[in-house]
Amino acid sequence: MSDVLIVGATGLIGRAVIDAFGNRGITIVARRPVEGLAPHHVARVAPPHDWPHVIAAERPAVLICCLGTTIRQAGSQAAFRAVDHDLILAAAEGARQGGTGHMIVVSSVGASAKAGNFYLRTKGETEDDLRALGFDRLDLIRPGLLTGDRPGPPRLGEGLATVAAPLMDALLHGSLRRYRSIPGDKVAAAIVRLAGQGGSGVHAHENDAIRALAD
Repeated sequence: MSDVLIVGATGLIGRAVIDAFGNRGITIVARRPVEGLAPHHVARVAPPHDWPHVIAAERPAVLICCLGTTIRQAGSQAAFRAVDHDLILAAAEGARQGGTGHMIVVSSVGASAKAGNFYLRTKGETEDDLRALGFDRLDLIRPGLLTGDRPGPPRLGEGLATVAAPLMDALLHGSLRRYRSIPGDKVAAAIVRLAGQGGSGVHAHENDAIRALAD
């Protein structure tokens, strides 16, 4: 039985989560080998359609999901939804079959099944469907713009947004603070903190709450 299992380990947040666990070994499920993975971690390499079976067999106490893409990267809305909804739900269902009681998932600020924006609507529908699976505890991480060294080719739009982030953040006050940018390593530190917490219920964490957990 694994203590902590992570899917989505090769992106900005996933890599930061692995680093944040330090010497504590975790299990990674990925479609290809994870470069530079320390020997105290365990990697299970499998095609995505096998992930539910792999995760169920590992029986993790905590499932951390950092899966996510963009419509531009995916190539279409359908391909985006296949990752940001279908694959996340499949991993979660595998975890539930294996008896996992706690899931932590990276979503997005503004996620809502009623949103007019396709991206945010998909994120909201994913959150709702995860709630329906009945985890003892479900933590929804809702960051704004993520900053940090992102693997893969640079994304022009995100690069420009990152440059403008300090100015924009200074303009966001009150209820708008949740839309401020946040470093990926802060999000990762919050996730590791949550992985060690007990309790029950569904908990949504936005900018200020994420930063409080990370400190």
